[in-house]
Amino acid sequence: MTLPKRTPELTRRTVLAGLGSVPLAAGIAGAAPRQEAPPGPGDGDRATLLRGADLVLTMDPEVGDGELGTLEHADVLMRGGRLAAVGPGLTAPAGARVIDARGRLVLPGFVDLHNHLWQSSIRGGCSDQDLNGWLAACNRATLPKIDAADMYRFVRLAALDALQAGVTTVVDWVHGIPYDTSEQYVRALDDTGLRFVYAMTQSADAIDLIPRVKKELLDPLPLASAQVSVHAGMEAVPELRRFREVAHDLGVMLNSHVLEHRDDRTDDPIRSLREAGAFGPGLLMNHAIHLTDDEIALTAEHDVRVAHCPLSNMRLASGIMPLPAMHRRGIKAGLGHDGGTNDTSDMFNVMKAAVGLQRALHEDAEIHPTLPAVLRMATLGGAECIGMADRIGSLTPGKRADVLVLDPGTLNFAPRFDWISQIVLNGQPPNVSYVFVDGLLRKADGELAGVDTEEAVREAERAAAHVRAAA
Repeated sequence: MTLPKRTPELTRRTVLAGLGSVPLAAGIAGAAPRQEAPPGPGDGDRATLLRGADLVLTMDPEVGDGELGTLEHADVLMRGGRLAAVGPGLTAPAGARVIDARGRLVLPGFVDLHNHLWQSSIRGGCSDQDLNGWLAACNRATLPKIDAADMYRFVRLAALDALQAGVTTVVDWVHGIPYDTSEQYVRALDDTGLRFVYAMTQSADAIDLIPRVKKELLDPLPLASAQVSVHAGMEAVPELRRFREVAHDLGVMLNSHVLEHRDDRTDDPIRSLREAGAFGPGLLMNHAIHLTDDEIALTAEHDVRVAHCPLSNMRLASGIMPLPAMHRRGIKAGLGHDGGTNDTSDMFNVMKAAVGLQRALHEDAEIHPTLPAVLRMATLGGAECIGMADRIGSLTPGKRADVLVLDPGTLNFAPRFDWISQIVLNGQPPNVSYVFVDGLLRKADGELAGVDTEEAVREAERAAAHVRAAA
């Protein structure tokens, strides 16, 4: 995609870009980039300059052009974990890492709005089952067999998979597990360097574990935050009220699976959430496939957010989310992988499925989501759904530096025709050459920084052998 050249003018975006160079004494704007071997992730507050990217998708129309805020031949400066400046000809601070981004694309990290990372333990399992069969034969049959040590191994494997594929923030819906298992779950997430939302549930008699996990395990970690997960249904209204009160006291969102399968209609989950006082902007609903028109209107009216998981919905024969109708009502929506029934981490594939399902269903190539719209769903849209758009989701100076660099010079991506479309239609995880989370380098030159991936696989296989032995 070739964008027209614009005459320089004094705008908010040029002022923001200038903030990156005025206070920084070292370097000469426009000079040939100094390329360094990137160090490991533990490099603290060292500044990083991505020099001369062919295309930057900022997701901020006030920083770049159009709905995706695009900039051609621009730099991105990260310092102190934040985005310091975005624009052409930025000056590198003294001691900064400078990465030659010529021929590359830069965009915000992907936000995975719904996952169950422990389900890497059952990848490919129960592949001939719908949702109910899969839950019975794989999900519920496996979770009790996973001890704390093996939980670490499974979660670490899946979290590293997500990170190498460009996910920088994951919302992980965590089933009721013991405290010691929660310790290992959280440690696995923290060890990978992902930004994560730990969306935890418990049985009603163990509800006190939720504030304890938040206080003792999550609050000390700068990249961690919490949600409270619930099971919606009319029989559970008293419990839903208790969980809503806990979420309110902790100042966090509620997170629920809603109408993923047609059979869920008998539980009347929307009514239960409303009667429990939980139906509002503090609620994230996952799947939301079988909503009626009236329920879609209520979801919009109460600013409830939704996570779309098209690959999982396809795998489990669950149906297709009415995403265009939700969009017309202004409902905030993002994209999720959904754990074991996504089978791997690939937001490019999720985006493509989200577009393709609606086009096939409606026989309309212009139906929502368009390709730009689905890119926004995968980044800023997901951040909006979890109340984090002031911190992540776009390359807006001042936000946290969660950044991807894509290499389009590959067999699956080249040649250049329309790069924005190609990200969705041609992109694959190997195109993700660099990943930064909170300004820290997590993937460089196509390899996870400081990670022995073969060891992570061996440990996951060891855990899987333990689970099979417990059968």
